[in-house]
Amino acid sequence: SPKLAAAKHQDEAALEKKICVKAAKEHSIPKDLNKVLENKVMETVSDLSYVKLSVVEMTCSGDTDSEGIVSKSVSAHSDLIPGVYEGGLKIWECTFDLMDYFSEAEIEFTNKTVLDLGCGAGLLGIVALQGEAARVHFQDYNSTVIDEITLPNVVANCISEGRRMGSGKDRKASKPPSKRPRKAEGSPDVLNRCRFFSGEWSQVSQLLLNSNKPCSKYDIILTSETIYNPDYYSALHDTLAQLLDRSGRVYLASKVHYFGVGGGIYLFEKFIEDKNVFRTSMVKTIDQGLQRCIMEIAFKNSC
Repeated sequence: SPKLAAAKHQDEAALEKKICVKAAKEHSIPKDLNKVLENKVMETVSDLSYVKLSVVEMTCSGDTDSEGIVSKSVSAHSDLIPGVYEGGLKIWECTFDLMDYFSEAEIEFTNKTVLDLGCGAGLLGIVALQGEAARVHFQDYNSTVIDEITLPNVVANCISEGRRMGSGKDRKASKPPSKRPRKAEGSPDVLNRCRFFSGEWSQVSQLLLNSNKPCSKYDIILTSETIYNPDYYSALHDTLAQLLDRSGRVYLASKVHYFGVGGGIYLFEKFIEDKNVFRTSMVKTIDQGLQRCIMEIAFKNSC
């Protein structure tokens, strides 16, 4: 009957959603940092080093990528495969919007606890480290992204190369890419301020809140281009509510609308309003190309 068919479809959809909940995992930082940068070729943008993706695509195959997301994204010609791969292999343009905003608004990271949520390349968290944040945690949906992209990027930007990590306020224009693999020299103290997590947001929240390691709430949560899919809004909202300090701030960068997946900044703003937990403020709008925005989010009862 139609009712039975509809019920079966709902059950299948619920099962599919349940399967897509990726368990949380904390990634340890290897003692031998050269292993992290092995076979990696670094490029430079905005005075930050990052892994050259085309080399990762060539070297990440078989057992190296246990999730198989590199080959899947390449064969599907897609930057997003919902529940499988959530875009962390690519640096999205709103990341640079948010980095620029840090300088313009003189966002202060000194002694703050920071979460780079949906970190991908981890550039936002690296800028926070350069700004002398006390602790920076990096989270991405895919463990392959953390191991092959985020962790190498953080190590590459932290290793000793005759310069200390500065405030990041004097970022230079993009430089030509470096074609030489980088070698780590020692284990800088800055890495002791970092932790790395993979998995679905609700799972990572539970891992952090139930961990034996002390985890205070975050002063600042940074997230870029994570609201493209409305199906994820509830999990994102709950994660922010659970992990943000009562006086903390979220800085979220997004396109106004994501064609093909349906999400966007105003849809998420409405979602937040309906929940009545946070207040929001559009602190910057970028009109070049597809319109983009930066939103500041804080608890309603915070000062």
